[in-house]
Amino acid sequence: MSTTGKSVVVIGDLQGCLGPLQTLLEKIHYDPNHMILWFAGDLINRGPESLETLRFVRHLPPETIVVLGNHDLSLLVMAEQGHPKPTHDLYPILTASDSADLLYWLRHRPLLHHDHHLKYTLVHAGIYPSWSLSQAMAYAHEVEDTLQAPDYALFLHHLYGNEPSYWDDNLPKQERLRFILNCFTRMRFCEKPLTTQPHHPPILQLHAKGAPEQHPEYIPWFDMPHRVMRHENILFGHWSALETNQHCKTPHLFPLDSGCVWGNALTAYCLNTQEYTRIPCKPYLTSQHSRRL
Repeated sequence: MSTTGKSVVVIGDLQGCLGPLQTLLEKIHYDPNHMILWFAGDLINRGPESLETLRFVRHLPPETIVVLGNHDLSLLVMAEQGHPKPTHDLYPILTASDSADLLYWLRHRPLLHHDHHLKYTLVHAGIYPSWSLSQAMAYAHEVEDTLQAPDYALFLHHLYGNEPSYWDDNLPKQERLRFILNCFTRMRFCEKPLTTQPHHPPILQLHAKGAPEQHPEYIPWFDMPHRVMRHENILFGHWSALETNQHCKTPHLFPLDSGCVWGNALTAYCLNTQEYTRIPCKPYLTSQHSRRL
């Protein structure tokens, strides 16, 4: 149980699929008096009900945890810059009467949540292999403080980019924040190390998508040699090609994005019982769509 005496259930990427979420909550008998929900980010985008999904999660009890995903951040950029151009599923959020409230709430979500009592850490994509838990928490707070500051729009202007590709304590501020954000919200693969020495920083490979066996030239971030947090329980979404734990056998790792929006399933994992619950989903997207997850 959590410190509140309630059970904790973690749910994978929703991407605007409110119907499956409501069905899943019925299946797990969600009762806010006895259960706390955590969400692995990407609440919106590509599914049929992004606005409704955001409103629904926004009005769950305050103890509900939502970490930011890359699609959530894209919405914040669109709201400030109008670029990239809002898609048909995100435009209703930007023009809704409660848009300002929803965007403010989203901007104040964390990048990382750690429960000291349950000993689980939740992020959207992953944690950089050479970071410890204390480092990851500190770096997440750096970005969170920036997103929640009055001049947050300046940071959003410099948000996009694949560089820098590896961590250096002396990175300039904007590059430092971009790298941290890329790790927590976009990371899947790292380059294969040229040496077995642990002091060489892992290099992110942000272009590759798909299951790990499709890219034998790279290494999933969670399988990198000398990964510091290999004994810590990490819950994450973002990588639907992992098909939850089918392509990830690494201990202490709990991938939860099971590709609901692609017609696969929506997944929940109860931290207290260590049980998965999955429901099948309607394919809102097909292979004809660009899969920029």
